[in-house]
Amino acid sequence: MDRGIQPLLRGKRIAAAAVTLAIPGQDSTLLHRTLGLLWRGDILVVDRLGDDKHACWGGGIIDGPCTDLTEIEGSDFPMWCRGMSPITTRLYNLGRTINLPISCGNVPVKAGDAILADESGVLVLPRDEAEAIAAAAIGRQERGERRQELKAGEKLGDISGAIKMVSDALKQNH
Repeated sequence: MDRGIQPLLRGKRIAAAAVTLAIPGQDSTLLHRTLGLLWRGDILVVDRLGDDKHACWGGGIIDGPCTDLTEIEGSDFPMWCRGMSPITTRLYNLGRTINLPISCGNVPVKAGDAILADESGVLVLPRDEAEAIAAAAIGRQERGERRQELKAGEKLGDISGAIKMVSDALKQNH
């Protein structure tokens, strides 16, 4: 997702299934209803439909601002958003959608997509690709090849092949 969506609490990491929600500017009625439907392992991903003024606390990942940082810190609830706002939403029951495709952080998100989030940001993996991508990433971590080679004194450019690529390009230009 767009790097503007940042964590509010340090040290939080999640791997969860997306529950998607799209709600208009001032309204948080559907948000209140949706919070009661979440299961362990779900993360609420909220498309604010372009609104960057009204904060819906909600929890999870919000493409807009949130409020009540003290409450978020007190509950130790993982939250990623675009910052803070003192202007909050209300219950107007204007509708919108739950568990339909949305856009959050300029990325399409479907219900059930895998969401990985930490202090670096938020990654969305399509449900049908998530297992293979996760297995490959875990395999790279377990091998720890580069880390061990770097500790042994090798240069990253030698390990990655960048030094050879640059040398070859220089030879071609001369």
